[in-house]
Amino acid sequence: MLALNERLNNLKEELKNRKARIMIIGLGSVGCYLLDYLVSSQNENIEICAVGRNEEKMNSDINIVKVAALIRGQNRSRISAICNCDLNNVDDIAKAIADYQPDIIVNSSRAYSGLKYGTISWANIRAYGLWSPLAIKYIKNIMEAYEQAESNAIVINTSYSDAVIPWLKSAGKAYPDFGSGNINHLIPRFKLAVANELQIEDFWNIDVTFAVAHFHDVVISKEGQAEGVDMLIDIRYQDQKLDVDMNRILSQCSIAMPTDSKRNMMNASSNFEIIEAILGAAAEGRKTKLHCPGVFGEIGGYPVIIDGSQKDIQAYIYEERFGLDEMRRKNRESIYLDGIEEIKDGVLIYTDELIAKVKKAFSVDLMKTVSFDDIEETADFIIDEIIKKQLRS
Repeated sequence: MLALNERLNNLKEELKNRKARIMIIGLGSVGCYLLDYLVSSQNENIEICAVGRNEEKMNSDINIVKVAALIRGQNRSRISAICNCDLNNVDDIAKAIADYQPDIIVNSSRAYSGLKYGTISWANIRAYGLWSPLAIKYIKNIMEAYEQAESNAIVINTSYSDAVIPWLKSAGKAYPDFGSGNINHLIPRFKLAVANELQIEDFWNIDVTFAVAHFHDVVISKEGQAEGVDMLIDIRYQDQKLDVDMNRILSQCSIAMPTDSKRNMMNASSNFEIIEAILGAAAEGRKTKLHCPGVFGEIGGYPVIIDGSQKDIQAYIYEERFGLDEMRRKNRESIYLDGIEEIKDGVLIYTDELIAKVKKAFSVDLMKTVSFDDIEETADFIIDEIIKKQLRS
């Protein structure tokens, strides 16, 4: 697996002579929203391939996006599908990648589809880290297939990248380059809250730099508070740092949101933003600041720059506001509250607090550690002993 910057610069050279190829693996609600957003961008220089198992559903979903976008006069992209691809089968995935030769791969698959895990965990244990074995279940197969196909694509992961990407990296495996969602979902909330507080009309021009893990995406979004943890955040407007009452800002970040699949508009938008930043750097020489979980295999979420404005494209964690060690500490504070004590040497370690909460809420004895080799077994255990039993109750 080549270094990210080397792959970005290879892509820059490739796009001088052809269109960019984007592969979406898993065409559930996130994948469908993303497909719609990509087509609606009216970019004639991209081709899109959707990969999944259910041929009838995939073709139906693709057709409605294609036709609806063409009604709006926006469809400029060629869309294809690779169906009957079993994400439990590494060879199937490797063949799809080898056949299509994507430049960007987006994993939007889910081990247990049709359910927002948080609807079970937040009300009962106020933590999301429990679901890490489910979140890594398919992306570990995708990354194994990626290496088997000798791909140089840039990979974006959708599910709980705060822990999943560092878990893969710590096990010595190939790992995605970017995570979507989570920390990214808080940035617009802060912009809207600050604009409301300070009466700033062009709220989109407020600049936020932030570092935190998934727990705070949920607790701030749902409850408008930070669980007693000081936020590592810098907010500016017209290059001037803003002095705001963070408690007031946090309280305004709790805004009504759906809990069904419509919520996945945000994660699809996060994927879209990353793709736009990659292509913007490679094809147009743009520089973009993003907020991504799991970037470079780091635990938690970080500000990251993709800079195509110089001769060579560079992607890196943005440290002009906060140092890397400071951001790492803040992320570990946050992910601990999500139930994850440590990730090292291919082993995810749950907190004792999470184990106690799971026992009390679900009458289930959660293991302390999950090794990389036990991911499948643990995911099945969580599905059978927690998810299915909760759905039946």
